[in-house]
Amino acid sequence: MPAKAVYSETNRYQPALFWFGFAALVWITFLLYAGGFTTTIRAGMAFLDWPLSNGSINPDGWLEDRDMAAEHSHRLLGMVMGLLSIGLCVTSHMSKAALPVRKMGNWLVVVVVLQGLLGGLRVKLDALNLEIDHNLYAQSFAVAHATLAQLFLCLLVAFVVSNSRSWIERNAGFTKAPSSNLRTYGLVACGTIVMQLIVGAIMRHAHAGLAIPTFPLTPQDTLVPPVFNFAIGIHFAHRVGAVIVTIAILAYCFKIWRDPAARSGLAKSAAGLLALLIVQVLLGALVIWKVRNEHVTTLHMLNGAFTLALCWSMTYRSLKPNSNQAELSLRNSDKPEKSDTSSLGQTAKA
Repeated sequence: MPAKAVYSETNRYQPALFWFGFAALVWITFLLYAGGFTTTIRAGMAFLDWPLSNGSINPDGWLEDRDMAAEHSHRLLGMVMGLLSIGLCVTSHMSKAALPVRKMGNWLVVVVVLQGLLGGLRVKLDALNLEIDHNLYAQSFAVAHATLAQLFLCLLVAFVVSNSRSWIERNAGFTKAPSSNLRTYGLVACGTIVMQLIVGAIMRHAHAGLAIPTFPLTPQDTLVPPVFNFAIGIHFAHRVGAVIVTIAILAYCFKIWRDPAARSGLAKSAAGLLALLIVQVLLGALVIWKVRNEHVTTLHMLNGAFTLALCWSMTYRSLKPNSNQAELSLRNSDKPEKSDTSSLGQTAKA
């Protein structure tokens, strides 16, 4: 039987698609800041309805009231992010981008719609609307909303990287494939950051940011609080998570610098990742020292998202050389089979 043909699709650099995706990345920065600021000042319920705000897309007086301005700006920015996601999906299909890129475009639309629904449920199921004596439902959806925002950011980063000239024409910046376990180090670092962001989201929505009001020690001059409740526990878990993230990132960067192939492609990014880590620790301390200043707190959240985005982009880029080698091996393994089939055909004719 003739060998099955290996499907291969030409992937050429398309500047318009890349810069469109990059513009979406810039836009999501404002969206993340708006969402974080809204949570910080506790303005998520400035409007009790959804998807409209007080029954309108342009509610009266929203620019004069800080809570209304924060929440409605967040909604408008999110709406535009949805339109950008649809645009990226349509553009990737119309430009006949590589199959993985088109699939990521599809998922951008799915995730952004789900993200909007989670935000809406956070409002609809709030205690103010349900008239109940707890707010567990709304807080749960708020944490899910915050977490999915970080995953959407990672998906968008992968989309942009996959459309970059470096990825398509320069093997993602690698001269040869790095060690096989580099990916594991990167995925572990990304995983610890995601878990830390989830714990941080729970802490923020539980209003436990100052449950331990001093840093680095507790008010009793101990590292571990002498007494625990939920607020203190989740706050302390966030501090422990920061240590774990630091270890994971340091191990990942050390692995990069020890591997010549990885160092050639990721050394500058690793330096940037360490810089973001230092800034993140400083911002976390300032949240306590400045008694949860709204802008410092929001920047702490945003820098955490930047740290995840950079760490994920590094991990994703490190997959490129190995994927190229796998594709080449698959093509080479197909050649002898075709040759054998041809030889058998000639023998039969003889």
